[in-house]
Amino acid sequence: MKKLLALLLALLMVLTLTGCGKKEEVEEGYNGPKIGLIMVGDENEGYTYAHMLGIREAAKKLNIPDEALIWKYNVPEDQTTYDMATDLVENGATLVISNSYAHQSFMQQAAGENPEVTFVALTGDNGAPSGLSNLKNAFPHTYESRYVSGVVAGMKIKELAENGELVDANFNEEGNVKVGYVGAFPYAEVVSGYTAFYLGIRSIYPDVTMYVEYTNSWFDLTAEATIGDDLMSKGCVIIGQHADSTGAPSRLQGNMENNTYGFTAYSVGYNVSMLDVAPDVALTSAGNVWEKYYTYAFDCWLKGEEIMTDWSEGYETGAVEITPLGKAVAPGTQEAVDAAVAAIKDGSLKVFDASTFTIGGETPTSMVADAFSDPAFTPETEALIDGYFHESEFRSAPYFSFRIDGIVELTSN
Repeated sequence: MKKLLALLLALLMVLTLTGCGKKEEVEEGYNGPKIGLIMVGDENEGYTYAHMLGIREAAKKLNIPDEALIWKYNVPEDQTTYDMATDLVENGATLVISNSYAHQSFMQQAAGENPEVTFVALTGDNGAPSGLSNLKNAFPHTYESRYVSGVVAGMKIKELAENGELVDANFNEEGNVKVGYVGAFPYAEVVSGYTAFYLGIRSIYPDVTMYVEYTNSWFDLTAEATIGDDLMSKGCVIIGQHADSTGAPSRLQGNMENNTYGFTAYSVGYNVSMLDVAPDVALTSAGNVWEKYYTYAFDCWLKGEEIMTDWSEGYETGAVEITPLGKAVAPGTQEAVDAAVAAIKDGSLKVFDASTFTIGGETPTSMVADAFSDPAFTPETEALIDGYFHESEFRSAPYFSFRIDGIVELTSN
């Protein structure tokens, strides 16, 4: 406790020198409390860039000086993570946060060796089961913003169908409109997101089939562009993504400009708006408001309070969002979005309502998930309760990994 009070007093002295909201330089040799930040990418990668914005806004709100933040960029999901975490602790960080799923085992190793430091493995799922009181996890209700972005896509498909603008290539043999999705990995995080996106589309336009291809990378401009192109060549008229670059939206924009396939495919992105690279085809992007979590975690750190082991929030607290709508959206889209968000907030809309999908041709009556949330490690949790799948309630990280009817996983060319 004495050590914590000393650290807080040091921070108070720095804030007194700099003043609230001012940009004055803190003296060299800053020795106040520090936060270590392990980023899988940098400002050129949408996912990390969203984190960077959230961190800076949270720090500004709480008057945490820039010198208190120690950044580690482009950290791969391997032993390098442990090395970076250890280096951050040695340089005075008492809170260390990583932002990518496969960082977590190395964060756990560092947490076990440094019990006086709090480690947060964002998007991870090993905090509670590890039994370490200083290892935490967090992940927003991204499935909610995925669903709402699907509503945007569904409105566009409905408009194209009603106006007779769909071509033969846009339909499969069953007469369903083809939708594509660029996925990173076949993890529950990705499956949960693309399923929510698909269900959002079907809430507006039911007759769709979605085709998913994986890049096996969180960020790969070339692979994402190639898969976006491949999905469009298969006739997909909407292409969503759980991938962190602008590769697919940029390719769709180029295909539209060159009339490559005789129809226009529209993009629904992730993390950040794609309007700068795809002004004519970007509809919106599903996103997270990372400032919400970082403000919470940093505030706990400043006050010496324990950070929740599993944190997860959504539209109700403003932790997720979709980016501004593009000019290509269908009329009435904003109203449809507002209605969906309001229904999610008041609980009348459950994203994974089991009456809205089937698995193997049957409406599910039981959905046992690997949703452990305590050191006892109880992986078989019944998550279908009161008619809907309870995503991110037993733990923060998504655990919806079921493959529902109407979604087809493809092998990339």
